[in-house]
Amino acid sequence: MSAAAIVGRARTAGLRVTAAESCTGGMIAAALTDVPGSSAIFDAGFVTYADAAKQSLLGVDPALLAAHGAVSEPVARAMAEGARARAGADIAVSVSGIAGPGGGTADKPEGRVCFALAQAGQTSSETVDYGALGRDPVRRAARDHALGMILRALGGAAA
Repeated sequence: MSAAAIVGRARTAGLRVTAAESCTGGMIAAALTDVPGSSAIFDAGFVTYADAAKQSLLGVDPALLAAHGAVSEPVARAMAEGARARAGADIAVSVSGIAGPGGGTADKPEGRVCFALAQAGQTSSETVDYGALGRDPVRRAARDHALGMILRALGGAAA
């Protein structure tokens, strides 16, 4: 499982990891903290489901949310950067998406999830359209994708 690999690699490298989650609702933090010894690499995570929480807990600019919407790469980037700064982590991943059912639009369909990964001096982002698979499959796929992003950042192949 990639969570165990993340904990092992981060621990060996002496790195701290955090997550800022919206549609996954804490699933990334849960996967990491399910691994024995995870306290060596994980201090805090952020479940920021509402825009107000993204602003108050992660420092996401309200103007960014107004211009792009919560499900966007610019907001995902701001979430990851805010989480990294607030948790004092070396690596932060963020997830914001529309798990469904419903909530999608022509521009932002159900199953769209935006991800970002922040490290010292760089933040990358990407969007994955899972389609209208249903809430649980989209959330699980998003969790696994985010864990894979962290693992790749730590120099490992995603499982």
